[in-house]
Amino acid sequence: MLNCAIIMGRLTADPELRTTQSGLSVTSFTVAVDRAYKSGDERQTDFINVVAWRGTADFVTKHFTKGQMIAVQGSIQTRNYEDKNGNKRIAVEIVADSVSFCGGKSESKPAENGSFTVLPDEAEPFTAEDDLDGLPF
Repeated sequence: MLNCAIIMGRLTADPELRTTQSGLSVTSFTVAVDRAYKSGDERQTDFINVVAWRGTADFVTKHFTKGQMIAVQGSIQTRNYEDKNGNKRIAVEIVADSVSFCGGKSESKPAENGSFTVLPDEAEPFTAEDDLDGLPF
């Protein structure tokens, strides 16, 4: 089984950092993503909901603003809930594993360490030397 989603688009609003009762950082934001279209067709946009946790949430809220290009890699999650009228609803969102700046330099600003990508808290960065022995060439 595989559940992997990668999107690139513009933030529809400034992300706001929240904290759970147990102290975890979390932010939810929406990314406007242009859908592929045929020549002559009107461009269509999908609005994809994203949730980011811990260090990724901190990074997004600190370095991204409304209208800025963002690339998100994560997994699709569905949640069931009841709206204020008692109707059953399903929410579909991407849980971000990593986010990256994209676009020109005028649109992006590096993190304090000069990096343009944040990895999940528990992951160690991959370097090209890490897996050269397993390559078939």
